[in-house]
Amino acid sequence: MNAFFNYFYDFICAIAGNIWSIIKNLFLGLVSLFDFSFYNKILNSYRAKFGVAGWVLCVFAYILLFIVVVAIVFLLYRAIKRFITFKQPIKENEELKDEITRLKHEMYKLSYERDKILAMQVSNLGMEVEESLLNVNEDEELEEGEEAEDDPLRVLVETADDPNARFNRLMYVDRYYKSDAYVRPDYNDDITLEDICKDFRNFAASQLGLYYDLDLIKLFIAALGATKMIILQGISGTGKTSLAYAFGQYINRPSIICPVQPAWRDRTELFGYFNEFTKKFNETDFLKTIYEASYYEDMQLIVLDEMNIARVEYYFAEMLSILEMPRIEERKISIVSAVWDNDPVKLDEGKLFISPNVWYVGTINNDDSTFAVADKVYDRAIQLDLDTKAARFDAPNPGSLYVRYEHVNEMFEKAKETYALSELYRAKLEEVDNYIIKHFRITFGNRILKQIYDFVPCYVACGGTEVDGIDFMIEKKILRKFTSLNLGYIRDEIDGFIAYLNEIFGYENMNMCKEFLLRLKKMV
Repeated sequence: MNAFFNYFYDFICAIAGNIWSIIKNLFLGLVSLFDFSFYNKILNSYRAKFGVAGWVLCVFAYILLFIVVVAIVFLLYRAIKRFITFKQPIKENEELKDEITRLKHEMYKLSYERDKILAMQVSNLGMEVEESLLNVNEDEELEEGEEAEDDPLRVLVETADDPNARFNRLMYVDRYYKSDAYVRPDYNDDITLEDICKDFRNFAASQLGLYYDLDLIKLFIAALGATKMIILQGISGTGKTSLAYAFGQYINRPSIICPVQPAWRDRTELFGYFNEFTKKFNETDFLKTIYEASYYEDMQLIVLDEMNIARVEYYFAEMLSILEMPRIEERKISIVSAVWDNDPVKLDEGKLFISPNVWYVGTINNDDSTFAVADKVYDRAIQLDLDTKAARFDAPNPGSLYVRYEHVNEMFEKAKETYALSELYRAKLEEVDNYIIKHFRITFGNRILKQIYDFVPCYVACGGTEVDGIDFMIEKKILRKFTSLNLGYIRDEIDGFIAYLNEIFGYENMNMCKEFLLRLKKMV
């Protein structure tokens, strides 16, 4: 046993001695590296034999050596500095992460309140809200130690998020609308659809510098009465996104812009998803907007900007089906499968109610970087083409508008009763349907027919005519399908169809359809 201990002692001593030799020799080597007297002795032993060329090469070698040494020292300095910089204690890193998270929550809360206050522009009432929530007069300053217990905004902002909750943004919406910080505006229930069209056009021109033809505005407003989804299509710079943005400003309920990304593949890009690692739900603006819409009475627009940069039928398919459910109370989408006790109050068994006061506006550019939109999307939406820019004009400022969704919906329903499509035009639509089936093998379908019956009366209530509304819908919903046919095959049928439209509706009508057919004929 003693022999082993003696061996182990000698073995350890040998290893320690070698390690010490390495350290000692490394230190001696570093000292010798800067022993310039030794380098001088070497130089003196050879300098007598140097010629002119030798001295030139010697100076060059010293300069090169100096540069190499400086570079090595600099690189070592950078490496040590970087190592020290990133070598932070774990505890300090965690504290920094917690601080960043807290600051993000505070920034969101303050931004949310700022947007809400700016949205309350109800003349004198709006000013009173701003003063009571934001401003403290010198005569009303709080004394030291005094708490403003009756300040709803302070209480709301300082309310801490539940660390065990998974929907912090939605729960903040709950707290906001249950507090005194939310003030219901005074709505205008006397305005008509035609007045909305005219005032909105003048508001966009006078306040935002956006100019649109009145006919386009009539089509846009009427489309809101016939569908929950509108597609704005056209070349870049014609004001597609701006149209939806301007309407949000006009009704004092800013439109939510959701830029579509090329990688979108399913509905989680819109509604978010539950993160199993953090135990938090990734809440998107789209989700929050729909959830919040069930609290207020205003109209709300959500813009899917560049919606065909990804395949619409992938990420929006479920919404397209839900929006077509006949009973509004059935329009719900499952957000989470399991229910938590501290979930937002308006999530019913993990399902989100799709509020009827929300419309969805998609903007489309047709180029090489985008996908073709499927027929099932076009069939459910109403398409507006913005391919020209309206001329500038002088417009009065009618002011913005607070209007209830229920009032607008009542105007749409009343228009559908008052200006219901006449039996004459219903018969003509059936004749056109039979003609298209016979010559082009395409039919309307019940969905498109219902949209026509809903759109045309709303368009008449906006100041348009019955035949122009039919002209628009046939071009956008029926003739659009002609582009998928063999143009060479139908070329000879186009002239006959134009003559048939003249016979049924008159030479002075159906100009949009005729222009489309003539453009189609030129493409052959």
